[in-house]
Amino acid sequence: MSSDPWGRVDETGTVYVRTADGEQVVGSWQAGSPDEALAYFERKYEGLVVEIGLLEKRVKTTDLSAKDAQAAIDHIREQVDAHHAVGDLDALRVRLDKLVETVEKRREERKQQRAKQSDEARHAKEALVTEAEELAQSDQWRAAGERLRALVDTWKGLPRLDRKSDDELWHRFSHARSAFSKRRKAHFASLDAQREEARRTKERLVGEAEALSGSTDWGPTAARYRELMAEWKAAGRAQREHEDDLWNRFRGAQDVFFAARSSVFAERDAEQSENLKLKEELAEEAEKLLPIGDLKSARAAFRSLNERWEAIGHVPRDARPKVEGRMHAVERALQEAEETEWRRTNPEARARAEGLTGQLQAAVDKLRGQIEQARTQGNNARADKLEKELAGREALLEQALKGLQEFGG
Repeated sequence: MSSDPWGRVDETGTVYVRTADGEQVVGSWQAGSPDEALAYFERKYEGLVVEIGLLEKRVKTTDLSAKDAQAAIDHIREQVDAHHAVGDLDALRVRLDKLVETVEKRREERKQQRAKQSDEARHAKEALVTEAEELAQSDQWRAAGERLRALVDTWKGLPRLDRKSDDELWHRFSHARSAFSKRRKAHFASLDAQREEARRTKERLVGEAEALSGSTDWGPTAARYRELMAEWKAAGRAQREHEDDLWNRFRGAQDVFFAARSSVFAERDAEQSENLKLKEELAEEAEKLLPIGDLKSARAAFRSLNERWEAIGHVPRDARPKVEGRMHAVERALQEAEETEWRRTNPEARARAEGLTGQLQAAVDKLRGQIEQARTQGNNARADKLEKELAGREALLEQALKGLQEFGG
């Protein structure tokens, strides 16, 4: 009989292994010596040790699935439980039990990781749906359309959720995209209709602008062109292939008219500039009449100057107030001189002025006598009252005397 710490071979060739539950039969050995039998089954044990070691390494360093790992553990455990090897089988069971714990721990970690990834994916998809539903109401057609396409690419890169949740979110996402596409299609259909209407309106405006281009009725035609431009802007844009051509025709017609008007106005401006020089010379000559001396000769000279003034014609509008103001100033001076002369030589007015002055002087003299009498009598109250009245009459007398002086009196 042969034995070692973990097994023995009896006289019948039966091989045993020692375990915590007692000896277990490993097998029968008849082909060689007991030592060879033990060595053979010890090698089988070493094979199990190597196999367990490799499995431990795979579980630790690779992404071996929990299912495959458990299957490998079960396979090795069957061999250990079959007691077909000689060695510390209990130690192998302990290692296998620890390996099961590791696999279960990895399984739970992966489960939690998948749950976390699923939760993150759910939140990400819900955020995509919310943004898509907001974009569905946008009128920024190009930017919103590009963003929706980017959201689709982002969606495709996210993991799927459970079928029900994923389908519900996708339905909302797809509905938002469809709603946006429907609104955009309706918008551009409406825009096309508006542009066609704008094209017809601008065709009409171009026709009228071209018909007016040869007009010489400068003021009304220029005003009408301004109205046509306002109508053009209000019409909106036509289709791109028509807009530029219509504008070139419209602008070209205006350019023809305004170029002709500018040519005529340039000649007119030159003539009016010359007229301005002539009128400035006349204004300067008229100003030499001031101050008025001989009214009769000054009036005759101004009348002659005014006749020459009227014969000259128009001057530039912005210069008109200043040059005409100079002539009007001389004319007002003549009028004031005439009024002064009339007052001085009018006998009726002089007589009225002298009569008024005499009346006021008599009233002042009378009041002074009454005041002196009241003071003499000691009636100071009456004297004070009469003095107030005297002050008013003296003021009127002073004004009357100034007026009389205008008559040379």
